[in-house]
Amino acid sequence: MNLLPMDVPGRLPRLRQSMEEHGCDALLVTSLTNLRYLTGFTGSAGMLLVLADGSLLLTDGRYDTQAAEQVQVAGVEAAIEVGNGPRQDEVLVAAVSAVSRLGLEACHTSWARQRTLADKVPSATELVPTEGLVETQRIVKDEGELDRMAKAAAIADQALVEVRPRLLDRPTEREFALELDSAIRRLGADDVSFDTIVAAGSNGAKPHARPTDRRIEPGELLVLDFGALLDGYHSDMTRTVCVGPPGTRTRSRMVEAVMAAQAAGVAAVRGGAAARDVDAACREIITQAGWGDAFVHGTGHGVGLDIHEQPMLSAVATATLAAGSVVTVEPGVYLRGEGGVRIEDSLVVTDDGCRHLTKSPKDLVID
Repeated sequence: MNLLPMDVPGRLPRLRQSMEEHGCDALLVTSLTNLRYLTGFTGSAGMLLVLADGSLLLTDGRYDTQAAEQVQVAGVEAAIEVGNGPRQDEVLVAAVSAVSRLGLEACHTSWARQRTLADKVPSATELVPTEGLVETQRIVKDEGELDRMAKAAAIADQALVEVRPRLLDRPTEREFALELDSAIRRLGADDVSFDTIVAAGSNGAKPHARPTDRRIEPGELLVLDFGALLDGYHSDMTRTVCVGPPGTRTRSRMVEAVMAAQAAGVAAVRGGAAARDVDAACREIITQAGWGDAFVHGTGHGVGLDIHEQPMLSAVATATLAAGSVVTVEPGVYLRGEGGVRIEDSLVVTDDGCRHLTKSPKDLVID
């Protein structure tokens, strides 16, 4: 599959500028997702020391060849040190000997690790907690990132087209999830984005239900939440369907309310919009329908190298949406005895609105 190039080489210079603004002479990146973003390295163990005039990738012997190859392909200039844990720390301590303020990723560094580093680094080196230096940079995607996410979304769309008719055969939730996951992989994805949710009837009232051996019956609501993973980037989509017409008027009203709320949320997405205003647009409609208490989660989240990343869209969100970011809009209503409804799209934020990455139709009835 042909994928547009990403601007990986431009990421470290931008990070260094942010480090300077936050008063750090160096930053130790320990989040594997952030490490991948900055260098292209996809190993399961490693850390990156970002200095003002260079960078040092530390990993173990399993990734000697892989690290060199991936950093070269990404076009990143970084020294690579391969060794066991003690050797890595020895090299790290030597590399920060002249550093006054070493930033640590507070959300990705354990207290035990912080104490170990405090004991090893020179006494003149101050360890500084930082939050979101790399994650903030990751919010706005480049064209290569958006291309991967669009192709991942297209795979998920096509997978649903292929397996949706199987619902007429009354499969179990687990059987249908397996067929959907298999289709996603067969169509070219590296993996699924997360554990696929197939929640029928009463199980749909649990927003993050796991597939069971329960059969999918006509007349009950079915929540399908799934995505594809392509070259590290995720897609995310939810559709609610029903084999035949919904069995109760309440179920039909739930779908109508969530459909209207989701459309209102999508209409509110644009560069410069407050994330909480998108949430409010969805929540107002569901509240007017009488189910405000049944909308039990935020309206959406950012998507990228992580399935959930900044910005978050909720009633307490403080972010402002930026053009080039990718967010979901996914209001829901969950009622015991009736089931659940959630409708979700992944959207690229633009200056004057948004464009859909997920394009599957929202038709309710399968017959």
